[in-house]
Amino acid sequence: QVQLVESGGGLVQAGGSLRLSCAASGSIFSILVMNWYRQAPGKQRDWVATIYNDGSTTYVDSVKGRFTISRDNAKNTVYLEMNSLKPEDTAVYYCYTRARNYNYWGQGTQVTVSS
Repeated sequence: QVQLVESGGGLVQAGGSLRLSCAASGSIFSILVMNWYRQAPGKQRDWVATIYNDGSTTYVDSVKGRFTISRDNAKNTVYLEMNSLKPEDTAVYYCYTRARNYNYWGQGTQVTVSS
């Protein structure tokens, strides 16, 4: 079983930066594919970024060049560095992984970007 706990959200002005963290329990973190999703008010939950166990990354087009996903396997933690934030980035951000045919989600952390 994997437990995910996000932190680092908050209120920031447009153009500002935040770094989200997602701490994972368990001993298999290093082999997990880790993802960030976000859900804006009244909208569906959308994929944002993925980091694979070899360190390769992929992003949704709207955040390319602004967001960076990274991982520290020694700390069982995945990060999402968010720069040049825009009001449209306002959402609850969730950490997600899948292991042994189960889906695991964190509780989410709110990011609010004011204009």
